[in-house]
Amino acid sequence: MSERERVSVVFVCLGNICRSPLAEGFFRELVARSGLSDRIEVDSAGTSDYHIGELPDKRARAAALRRGVELVSRARQIERADLDRFDYVIVMDTENLRAVQRLSGSGRRARIQRLLEYADMYDDRDVPDPYYGGPEGFELVCDMVEHSCERLLRHIREAHGW
Repeated sequence: MSERERVSVVFVCLGNICRSPLAEGFFRELVARSGLSDRIEVDSAGTSDYHIGELPDKRARAAALRRGVELVSRARQIERADLDRFDYVIVMDTENLRAVQRLSGSGRRARIQRLLEYADMYDDRDVPDPYYGGPEGFELVCDMVEHSCERLLRHIREAHGW
């Protein structure tokens, strides 16, 4: 692999206002702390068009900020072109996995996986949607995302010899 090689990662949930911006924010912070911001592109998107242009949910922003991570992205809907653009399409749950697989068709380069496939401490492979619950749901999602993003970054570093 060349020294200038770049890797791109997009995190995907339903509305792109809770889980995927949390993953984007935590992963972006990990990438920056690792000195890899020039090598790893990070983004997020939703499979629906419910919240296009909106900031992340205020509860997600508050939970992330308590852990030193600021969420500033705006919601957008994933597009077919993203499946050619990104190396890793990391979805939050099985429902969104199926939606992205339907969108991808065949011949796409992206590796589509659930985030919790990188976790070693959760039996379920779906990150629960905290939108209709209370603050404790956002804290749980932060725990899951933080742990899984650390392992995802480790995987990318090992796979690319960084």
